[in-house]
Amino acid sequence: MTQPYPSFRAAFPIALLAGLTTLAQPVMGRVYQTVEVRGAEFVPEDDIRLTCGDLQGIDLDALQLRSVEECLMSTGVFESVSVAGQGDALVIDVTEVETRPGRIDVGVAWVSDHGLTGTLAYEQFNLIPDAFLGIKSSYNREHRSYAVNLYHKETFGPALHFGLDIAGERSSFDDQSFSTRRDLAEAYLAWTPQDDLRLEFGLGYRDHRLFDVTATASPLLRAERGKVSAPFLHFAADYQQGTEEDRQSFSVRLDQYVWNIGTGSGVAETRLDARSRFALGEKSALLVGLQGGLVAGRSDYETTVLDRGFIGGEGFRGFAPRGLGPADAGDKLGGNRYVVGSVEVRRALGKLSDNPVHGGIFMDFGSVWSLDNTLNGTIDDAAHFRSSIGLSVTFDVAKVPVSLYLATPVKHRPGDKRQIFGLSAAARF
Repeated sequence: MTQPYPSFRAAFPIALLAGLTTLAQPVMGRVYQTVEVRGAEFVPEDDIRLTCGDLQGIDLDALQLRSVEECLMSTGVFESVSVAGQGDALVIDVTEVETRPGRIDVGVAWVSDHGLTGTLAYEQFNLIPDAFLGIKSSYNREHRSYAVNLYHKETFGPALHFGLDIAGERSSFDDQSFSTRRDLAEAYLAWTPQDDLRLEFGLGYRDHRLFDVTATASPLLRAERGKVSAPFLHFAADYQQGTEEDRQSFSVRLDQYVWNIGTGSGVAETRLDARSRFALGEKSALLVGLQGGLVAGRSDYETTVLDRGFIGGEGFRGFAPRGLGPADAGDKLGGNRYVVGSVEVRRALGKLSDNPVHGGIFMDFGSVWSLDNTLNGTIDDAAHFRSSIGLSVTFDVAKVPVSLYLATPVKHRPGDKRQIFGLSAAARF
């Protein structure tokens, strides 16, 4: 494996500790509860945080902050570095030197929605001037995916950028009686009229297929099998204030797709993802999230399982992936409408092997509903409300982020598939 800056983290913690000891003076310092990195585009933020030692929870005065700046500048990968306190956070603001770093990551991940998954990723900056290339792929027995992303900053001016996305996935889940395949390519322009607002306008082409439908599947699924290959339009608006480390942050993203242009299978799809964080004292925070989607066939076209949305698993804790909503003959069919909300109170619980541990208590709630074809009313596609409550814990083990939860449904329906325990972890090599 190659790293973008091979010696970036190796030599500096010892040098910093020596410097801090030498510079220590009988002046007032401060302990910072979090360390926030700003301005990083290609150097991983965790690498920057730990290059000069773990600064979280350590008493630091002005001379020691200056020593951290000098330590980071001595790596040779930054044009400028500023280290300063803002409330309870120590903010490291960097500007990277434009070089040609390349990074390859091979990893293994476990996510309850997909199980054990192998991952491979490659990143390259300045393959062409001011352009970033990312290639990612994942593989397991039931699900495979790939993505190629090319992004060029300031292509048509300081606030207008160009991007190209190529992506695809294959799925054949044990809990479904069919397989799907999706491949798409999209070219887009991104406009950033201000730092916290981003607008995207894209044009692409998608090939979408439903196949290997079993003989015992729902008659609705057997009628929906086939493929659609056609152009599409995409509009997105992304607004963000603050980061996850700030005492208060908010983000909302709206995506609007017009699929299958020029065919009799036109579909309009709207997706919404909104999240916010509010500090509740020094160690606690309130996290609120909302995700929703609306799918509608155009010109009397009836949507298929390729178009409809599914919820469950990590997105609706307490229920299995694709575990709720309209069903027939044992098959979950998805829905034209879905919404999932989440409210969680999270608190810092201390440290495990010098890594912070956070625990939370949460409630998830929502539903998925609405079919264009209910087989003459034999399928119940009403909006039945579901909810769940549970506990969550996040921590690191040997630099491997781990997230787990225990959840139980409070409001559910007969036929819903439950999942009480969820775990996600990812290791890179």
